[in-house]
Amino acid sequence: FQKVQIHRDDSTIFDAYVVGKENAPGVVVLQEWWGVDFEIKNHALHISQLHPGYKTLIPDLYRGKVGLDVAEAQHLMDGLDWQGALKDIQASVKWLKGNGCAKVGVTGYCMGGALSIASAALIPEVDAVVAFYGVPSTQLADPAQAKVPVQAHFGELDNFVGFSD
Repeated sequence: FQKVQIHRDDSTIFDAYVVGKENAPGVVVLQEWWGVDFEIKNHALHISQLHPGYKTLIPDLYRGKVGLDVAEAQHLMDGLDWQGALKDIQASVKWLKGNGCAKVGVTGYCMGGALSIASAALIPEVDAVVAFYGVPSTQLADPAQAKVPVQAHFGELDNFVGFSD
């Protein structure tokens, strides 16, 4: 991974991790509530290697923090500035488009899935979304307002709220 710094329109700077093929379609890969850990980097690396090749970017929404247990992950997610996270995602999409990616999708898992769906509704630069469980709060975004194609994956038998309902 190459670590880059991305500038948001409001002058906020955050770290992101990029891997993959130059001038390929881009994918912003959003973290679970744990943060940017080995698992999310593994997902991004795998996506970048799918045929015909992609450039993936992981924005660090927690600014370097990683939850090591459920309580810490919950605390980090509860403290997330969700509107700021959407600004990070928008800046990430713009960064990829400004660095050779003609099209950019967003994908995420759990918390990142909710942010992916919100991105489909609120970030005009996004071209497509694939969400793996997670639904944004009604205060953040209405999924019915998605403006791009969305593919969403939910567990039929998962009884955790937002994961299968």
